[in-house]
Amino acid sequence: MSKASGPDDGLDLGLVVAGYGRHYFVETPEGRRLICHPRGKKSDCVVGDRVRWQAADDEGVIEHVEPHRNLLFRQDEWRTKAFASNLDLILVVVASEPVFSESQLARALIAAESAGIAASVLLNKADLPQIAQARERLQPYQAMGYPVIEVALKARREEAVATLRPLLAAKATLVLGPSDAGKSTLINLLAPDARAQVGEISQALSTGRHTTTATQ
Repeated sequence: MSKASGPDDGLDLGLVVAGYGRHYFVETPEGRRLICHPRGKKSDCVVGDRVRWQAADDEGVIEHVEPHRNLLFRQDEWRTKAFASNLDLILVVVASEPVFSESQLARALIAAESAGIAASVLLNKADLPQIAQARERLQPYQAMGYPVIEVALKARREEAVATLRPLLAAKATLVLGPSDAGKSTLINLLAPDARAQVGEISQALSTGRHTTTATQ
């Protein structure tokens, strides 16, 4: 395994690829994945963090979080909470049907702007008649400089993949969007093994279906 240097010499390096409450899946440079828990009651880990950890039986203990390149927050009525870090791009997925919430879209773009992370809007279901209205609603965002990419993830898969691969290549991208916009379809098209990985994580933790906060 890759070893750390400096004050954390002797600790292994890993990437947080999923978080379920205080359970984290950490991937080593060799591609091995294991469950890790933060030391102490408070956890500052988010998906995308690079961490130093050490083995504890069949799992691991996160001892240190490396400095963030950036940190993305989400806010609800009660609190503001970090949930992803070290991102190159935020891809907000909306669709011509169902009608998307402009307030949700605006919040995502504001969060990206605040964190200094580039953002693009993916407009899915471009093959449906409602696309004209969706285009019109997105014009103000284009005028502000946000790229809007139109695709039909199910109807024109090969075209969508050809459009998106250059945009996403070699980037750490966070995919956001409402239900039924096409997030799962997008991820399954570009990363066919993603569904199996999520299932593996949920099964290993046995908490995926019970937690209210989960990020992969």
